[in-house]
Amino acid sequence: MEVRPLAAVADLVASRAPAAGDTKVVAVDGPSGSGKSTLARRLRRVLGAPLLHLDALYPGWDGLAAAPGLLVEHVLCPLAEERQAVYRRWDWDAGRWAESHVVSPVPVLVVDGVGSGAVLCAPYLSVLLWVEAPTAVRMRRGIERDGEAYRPHWERWARQEGAMFVADRTRDRADLVIDGAPDAPHDPDTEIVVVRGLA
Repeated sequence: MEVRPLAAVADLVASRAPAAGDTKVVAVDGPSGSGKSTLARRLRRVLGAPLLHLDALYPGWDGLAAAPGLLVEHVLCPLAEERQAVYRRWDWDAGRWAESHVVSPVPVLVVDGVGSGAVLCAPYLSVLLWVEAPTAVRMRRGIERDGEAYRPHWERWARQEGAMFVADRTRDRADLVIDGAPDAPHDPDTEIVVVRGLA
């Protein structure tokens, strides 16, 4: 492992060609609670790019398997065809689809969420980042965020994640593996701890 500047990810993105029309899509994948969203928000700032959270596309707690297809159909494929993309947000409280959101073609788009690096999405991705952390740390973060009542949901979701990651070999295909709970001293606002990549 080594500490690298977050700007090194921007350099990696700059070195890649767009794969979704003229848009470079940067997928931030990994298990829940690993630190994906935190990294994605920092990348949004460094890259000056819009950020799409896949939480908006999962159709409920049993909907993980559907998410890559929805992402491709409503966002990635339209961008590849240089069309305006439109997706509907899933309302978790109401349990149904809600309002529509537009994603216009842009130079770089960051997509954060489990399944963003799925095999189905791979042809449209310029960079795939994998963020990981120990299971106990991830569960603690999730329960602290959502509350103890959500533990059964988290456990159910974790089983879906495991199946997807094994089938798609997401970590193995990642351009960069990042430690989302590192012990190494670093500035989390400007640095990352790299497990693999950026040689």
